[in-house]
Amino acid sequence: MKTFNLSILLSLAVAVYCLPISQVTEQDESFAESYLKQFFNLAEDSNPTVRRGISPMTKKLAEMQRFFHLRVTGTPDPDTIAMMKKPRCGVPDGKIARFSITGSNFKWGGNSLTYRIENYTPDMARSEVDDSIERALQVWAKVTPLRFTRVYTGTADIMISFGRQSHGDYYPFDGPDGTLAHAFAPGPGIGGDAHFDEDETFTFRSDEGYILFLVAAHEFGHSLGLSHSNDPGALMYPVYTYSNPDTFVLPRDDVNGIQSLYGPNSKKDPNPGPTSPTTPDACDSTMVLDAVVTLRGDLFFFKDRFFWRSYPQSAQAQQSLITNFWPNAPVNIDAAYESQHLDRVLLFKDRRVWSFSGYDLAQGYPKSISSFGLPKTVEKVDAALYDVDSGKTLFFVGSNYYSYDEAKKTMDQGLPKPVDQTFSGLTSKVTAAFQYRGFTYIYSGPFMFEYSMRSGRLFRVLRNSYFLPCNNY
Repeated sequence: MKTFNLSILLSLAVAVYCLPISQVTEQDESFAESYLKQFFNLAEDSNPTVRRGISPMTKKLAEMQRFFHLRVTGTPDPDTIAMMKKPRCGVPDGKIARFSITGSNFKWGGNSLTYRIENYTPDMARSEVDDSIERALQVWAKVTPLRFTRVYTGTADIMISFGRQSHGDYYPFDGPDGTLAHAFAPGPGIGGDAHFDEDETFTFRSDEGYILFLVAAHEFGHSLGLSHSNDPGALMYPVYTYSNPDTFVLPRDDVNGIQSLYGPNSKKDPNPGPTSPTTPDACDSTMVLDAVVTLRGDLFFFKDRFFWRSYPQSAQAQQSLITNFWPNAPVNIDAAYESQHLDRVLLFKDRRVWSFSGYDLAQGYPKSISSFGLPKTVEKVDAALYDVDSGKTLFFVGSNYYSYDEAKKTMDQGLPKPVDQTFSGLTSKVTAAFQYRGFTYIYSGPFMFEYSMRSGRLFRVLRNSYFLPCNNY
């Protein structure tokens, strides 16, 4: 019997990056070993000689950490265990790459494929299921020569069904909130088929469950021959992430992957719509960051839908979608800062501000930025900076800045002031700002200015990559 790669889409993890747990237990270490055996091909340690030097466990831990852009420690540290405990896909993730294909032998020989919906979930109307499945297939058809035709009887190339627990393919589902679905690589028999766990709650558009369109689009990527990508912005990343199904556009990484198998769509789309979003690259020296903030000792660098999290004494930066960390947060933010007075992180976009305590949106937010006392003529905040010594937060707007007293919750008098009056030599627009280890860093485009707030002295002008590690995987 021919063996096919099983690809299982994970369940939604609302808090994708959990706060570090206090210590790793023996149970966690045992769990880590089982995880690595299942997903990273850790062999049974039957030969005692392999204990000399670097152990297979250490090597596999480092491999897993690189895949998920974690700190590469080779140990089952709290962040690694937290990642391992997230609901996830059942296909091994050992190949470190952006888009990944199952293999040249696992693609369909022709471009005309059939699909059949064998049964339906009671969670949704039949018409909603039909629509979700059709749109999920069209995600891939728009960028390739592939064309999908629905059939109602017989065996189709892609057989679609809902089932629970043991459902006839030797890969039983695990009940609610584990694996959502799985699919098989192209081939005869069960190849190409996609199964969805009936113990989950599937929805049409609501984020109060798992949007079938998103789950199906991911699974059909596997049905067509794609493996998982380690690009956190890709549809084929192992983690399910909510996106608005009405505005979803297949990311560039997935487009590159599927076109490597089937080529591009030669027919010009008269209504092409938005271009495929790309995942920002920390190695891009021309990148202009949206915001930078310190959070309990870690540095967060925001760009588009993403942020990088950089740890002290670490050469790695972990990239994630903003909404995987703060589900109710905006994306493409304008500014951010950590209020030590409130013990909260505040994110700004346009004329609104969001305040988060941990992962949770604080009651009453989002609010207008006018709640800080900013004039109603201010359309947006370009950057925000919390000054530890004074307890004041500076809001940069154009060529000026405002000063807000966190303790009194009032705006200081005599404002705004010109930026270059306080920060000498800074005449261009401020794009991000933060304080770190006693210095103040002001970003303007791809450059960063290092100041002393007490003296106002400018020490250095640096590239914006000074604190943001360039991870080449």
